[in-house]
Amino acid sequence: MEDSSNLRIYGARPYRLVVLHGGPGAGGEMAPVARELATDWGILEPQQTAASIQGQVSELHDVIRGKADIPVVLIGWSWGATLGFIFAAHYPRLVTGLVLVSSGPFRAEYAADIMAIRQRRLPKALSQEVASLMIVLQNPAAIGEDDALRRFGEIMTQADSYDPLPPDEGPVSVRYDIYHPVSEEAARLRSSGELLRLGTQIACPVVAIHGDYDPHPWQGVAEPLAEVIGDFRLIRLSRCGHQPWRERLARDDFYLRLRDEITAALPSD
Repeated sequence: MEDSSNLRIYGARPYRLVVLHGGPGAGGEMAPVARELATDWGILEPQQTAASIQGQVSELHDVIRGKADIPVVLIGWSWGATLGFIFAAHYPRLVTGLVLVSSGPFRAEYAADIMAIRQRRLPKALSQEVASLMIVLQNPAAIGEDDALRRFGEIMTQADSYDPLPPDEGPVSVRYDIYHPVSEEAARLRSSGELLRLGTQIACPVVAIHGDYDPHPWQGVAEPLAEVIGDFRLIRLSRCGHQPWRERLARDDFYLRLRDEITAALPSD
C-alpha cells in the first residue's frame, strides 16, 4: 500500500476503484473495504480535507484525474455516498459506476427520525452523553470538538450496528473543522431539493447497498432516486447496520454483492 497524507493506494494498476469515507471529516474509515477489494483491483482511498462540498468535489477530481485509470467506479459510504453522487453528477464522463453504501436520505423528511431511533437503542447513560455531545457539536466555536466528534461517532456506531465485529480500520482522522461546515451545507442542499435534482445529471448505473437495521432509512434512498436515476437498483442486506463490512452476519453477503456490482460496472478491456 502506498500512503501519502491525503491518499492511500492499494494494489496495482489499473486504479479504477475509488472508495470514499464518511463523516464528513473521518478519513480512513474505508480502509478495510479497500484492503479487501485490493486482492482483485487497484484502489484509491482519498482523504477529503476541504471544508466545503465544492472543495471536496475538486479534491476528488484532482485525485481521479491525476492517479486513476478513467472511468472509475465510485464506492461511497455514508457521507462518501453523497459526495460520490454529487461528483458523478458534475463529472459523468469520469464515472462508469456508482455504489452508495449506507447512504443518508436524499429528502429531508426521511431524516427526521434517525437520531430518535439511535437514542432508543442506547442505554440511558449513553443517550444522555449523546445529548451533551450534540450541544458541543452544534457550536462552531466548540472546545475539544475533535474529541467530542470522535466520542459521538463511537456511540453512534454502537447504536447503528446489529452484530458488529471488532473495528479493523486502524487510525481514523476525525476533523470537526470539516464535519461542521460540510454537514451544514449538505443539510441545506438536501432540504432545498438541489441534492436530488443533481441525480438527473448522472449518466452511469447507480446501486445502493443498505442494511435493514441501519437507522438511515432505505426508503429515503430508494424512493427519491428511483424518480431521477434511469438505471437505479437497491440491494437490502438483512441483519445489517450502518457499516456492512463490520457486521458479523452480513459481511460476506456485502462483499459478494459489492464484487458483483464492481465487475458489472467496470469497462471490459
